[in-house]
Amino acid sequence: AEGRRYRFGHQPQIAHWNLSRLAESLVPVFPSLDPLHHGLDRFVEVYTGEYSAMMAAKFGLHHLNKEDGELVAEAFELLHRAEVDMTLFFRKLAEIDAEAPSLAPLAEAFYSEELRNRYQAAWQDWLSRYAERLRQEGAPAAGRRARMNAANPRFVLRNYLAQEAIDLAEQGDVSRVHELLDLMRRPYDEQPERGRFAAKRPDWARERAGCSMLSCSS
Repeated sequence: AEGRRYRFGHQPQIAHWNLSRLAESLVPVFPSLDPLHHGLDRFVEVYTGEYSAMMAAKFGLHHLNKEDGELVAEAFELLHRAEVDMTLFFRKLAEIDAEAPSLAPLAEAFYSEELRNRYQAAWQDWLSRYAERLRQEGAPAAGRRARMNAANPRFVLRNYLAQEAIDLAEQGDVSRVHELLDLMRRPYDEQPERGRFAAKRPDWARERAGCSMLSCSS
């Protein structure tokens, strides 16, 4: 949950904290603390580099410069405030025309038309700056789309899909379990015949237990 110690967005800090506690437990067997300090510093360095590379790929950029960090942060803030489906957003972002950026390709990713209208100006401003960044890199659109689709899955095991499979399995029908397993073997492929599994969460699943929020033990 937002604000909690072990929330998803806080995982890097928690990982570093856990490693620090591990380092403390190893102090008695190390004649020098330098290797332990180096290991902790190395974690930060490697994590930061890998995260930057991952974000660059998701946004269709070859690399992130200093200013891109703000652009990325603004995107995630808008995704949260406007209740946008993240999986659909990144997949559709690949379709943005850098020469004439429009919100239209992203419309499917919004859960609420009211919120889409409320944040339309903010999104359009963001898209304009994002498109400018794409033009700076000058990469061919087809190549950018291919890279983004290789970094952003079309299919994820959404909670409501898993719950539907569980409900059917409890009735003795495990066909959906096998279908989802086969689907998730190729999550980046279009698989047009299975497009319904790429749809955002339906309204009925918004508050249903097992679909809206899960505990660590779920």
